[in-house]
Amino acid sequence: MIKLFVYEYLTGGGIDPALAGEPSLLDLGALIVEGRAMRDALVADLAELDGVQVTFASSRFENVEPTRSHCIAMPGESITGFVARVARQHDHAWIIAPECDGLLLHLHDSVGAARWLGCSKEAIRTASSKSATAACLEAHGIAVTAALEPDGFAPETGADLRWVVKPDDGAGGLDTFVYDHIEDACAEYDARAAAGRNPVMQQWVDGEPLSLSLVCSAHGVELVSINRQLIGLPDAAATGKTARVVEFSGVEINQIDKRSAQGVELETLARRVVSAIPGLRGFVGIDVVWHAQRGPIVIEVNPRLTAAYAGLSAQLGRNLAGDLLKAHGVTSTAGARA
Repeated sequence: MIKLFVYEYLTGGGIDPALAGEPSLLDLGALIVEGRAMRDALVADLAELDGVQVTFASSRFENVEPTRSHCIAMPGESITGFVARVARQHDHAWIIAPECDGLLLHLHDSVGAARWLGCSKEAIRTASSKSATAACLEAHGIAVTAALEPDGFAPETGADLRWVVKPDDGAGGLDTFVYDHIEDACAEYDARAAAGRNPVMQQWVDGEPLSLSLVCSAHGVELVSINRQLIGLPDAAATGKTARVVEFSGVEINQIDKRSAQGVELETLARRVVSAIPGLRGFVGIDVVWHAQRGPIVIEVNPRLTAAYAGLSAQLGRNLAGDLLKAHGVTSTAGARA
């Protein structure tokens, strides 16, 4: 029997749901819903597998059915301490957490490489930074949204273009603004940098927002689903502000046939990205925009489960959790570690 621990940060005690009501954190409510959907989908898939016993993290804010095996942090226990303690009681730990502030990296260290189900620490470190990811992929000839330095622009540059300013390690579209004028974007970038908020500025790419869901192993990569992302960009003039706030409304899974011309090109792109970032393992998401003339342009790489996982097993008619365990080389013969 394999004992697995599933920890999802937002539902596992990492954030107080009451914060979701604060004006600056309104998007957290939606992220908590997404987090719960991912966690529950993964736990349900694992529960269907023979020889697997799964426990998931919850919090004091959540009502969980008594029949479901769950655990919560002890009073005063840090999240990293909680995850480390429970991981030691299991053969493997499956962690779902954002990359912001090095969180996913810290949780990797808490679990330890031997029990970790996911990408390597090196791959997480690269993918946690949008600028580092762009530099890495660009060096391998992959079309990306490069990180830009405001000092490199003349005031009149890009009069017909738009620019996005966001956290270099952000997730879920939080704190992501789009500007019609380069001067406004540069001012926002400078203000964030002066406040130590580690921003990144990139050219906004017009086109169809997509995400690729991959199963990666040491022996290869499988593109399992091409998804459409629901992203809105309100009219700045209508709001009376210089910036537009990017609105992420979810994802529609398995929308493009992998055998189509577009699908084949996206599969080739996925393989090139995985080759460029060694250590991508298990479930990996790649956000791209399909530009009418340039084709697919990589926006970011997510070294973890993404919102697209929820419902994907049913959509594809296969248990993705089982496939991901196989990708990690985990079999029913695994024994408990001391």
